[in-house]
Amino acid sequence: MTRKQRRGILIGTCLAVLGVAVGLVLFAMRDSIVFFYSPSEVAKMQIAPGQRFRLGGLVETGSVVRGEGTTIRFTVTDRASTLPVTFTGVLPDLFREGQGVVTEGTLEPDGVFHADNVLAKHDENYMPPEVAKKLKAQGVWRGGAEAKTADPQGKMN
Repeated sequence: MTRKQRRGILIGTCLAVLGVAVGLVLFAMRDSIVFFYSPSEVAKMQIAPGQRFRLGGLVETGSVVRGEGTTIRFTVTDRASTLPVTFTGVLPDLFREGQGVVTEGTLEPDGVFHADNVLAKHDENYMPPEVAKKLKAQGVWRGGAEAKTADPQGKMN
């Protein structure tokens, strides 16, 4: 075997091992990947009960109802569709009606989204980029040209 052939076999073996490693990492992460959907998309899709995903949109005005203890019920809307949400815990200080929100949790068989994490916008012009994109596509986003969104690295635009 020549030197060139040995080098080729070594490079081929390294690429195969790297490919297997990437495949194993992606297989292991398949359950921890969380997708983002708007209420309209949730209504159209057949999401299995118990599947984790992110729900984003605007908190519908007049929908926030505080229950016993730290349980809060509210509705998330994208102006085309709405989805009721329940959350037990402490809401972010900037959570309010009419503002952008992203919740993470599961859709139960009763049609209510049970959130275990609520993210509210962090300044008066911020909208999560996924929410802003989907609301702009539907022509209902109120943000102007000065509105800020975060790029994938988290820097404000």
